[in-house]
Amino acid sequence: MTVPRWYVVALPAYLAALLALDTHVSYHGQLALGALTFVVLAVALRPLVPFARAQAVGVVLFATIGEVTGSLVWGVYHYRLHNLPLFIPPAHGLVFLSGVALSRYVRARPLVWAAAVAAAVWGIAGLTVLPRLDVAGAIGVPLLLVFLWRSRSRATYAGVFVAVAALELYGTSIGTWRWATTLPGLGIPDGNPPSGVASGYVWFDVMALLVAPWLAYAGRGTLKPMLSALSGTERSSIRRREPIGTINASGASSRASVT
Repeated sequence: MTVPRWYVVALPAYLAALLALDTHVSYHGQLALGALTFVVLAVALRPLVPFARAQAVGVVLFATIGEVTGSLVWGVYHYRLHNLPLFIPPAHGLVFLSGVALSRYVRARPLVWAAAVAAAVWGIAGLTVLPRLDVAGAIGVPLLLVFLWRSRSRATYAGVFVAVAALELYGTSIGTWRWATTLPGLGIPDGNPPSGVASGYVWFDVMALLVAPWLAYAGRGTLKPMLSALSGTERSSIRRREPIGTINASGASSRASVT
């Protein structure tokens, strides 16, 4: 994915201003901020190719499911008005694009190492020196480290980690949302924010990558996105290997392999 360079600064700056404004508005003000954020997301998606747009939309969809489950149903964290602000779903798309932009315009190896070290140190600190014990967060850190180590998209995950960590620390510090002391129903101590919160974004990104071909090609009216996404060489290779069926006069099917 290629994104404009100015996303690295402009999108995080908008998100920071958005969270700050939210602390001073009522429910109706949140609706206005939500409408504005959807517009900003639409503008940010406009320069991207269809597949990249589909990835961002996929992140919004899965992140919204996670928000409803984690905040409204489970109660792991609560927003200031104990609702799900309208600006949160599109903001997830902007966070994703911020992380992608960072990963494209910062050298990958130092970025990945910085994210891995920061995540590990944060997880250990939550178990040892931070004022609030963070066992739940520490559980999520190894998952993030595995993706930073093994995934071909490690630079993207590292960029998203940096964006998420910064916004989580900022958002909780100004009171836009607050994490529960323990996970409801489990009693596992949790941080505010938890150190492993970025691992949730890894899953959002992974699921978005899985559904992005379907979202992109569904918009073009085709139900075969995976084959359409392949290069001509790959399609030719598949055709050479797959059997071809013919129908004879009696209606029976015969198959012959093409070599």
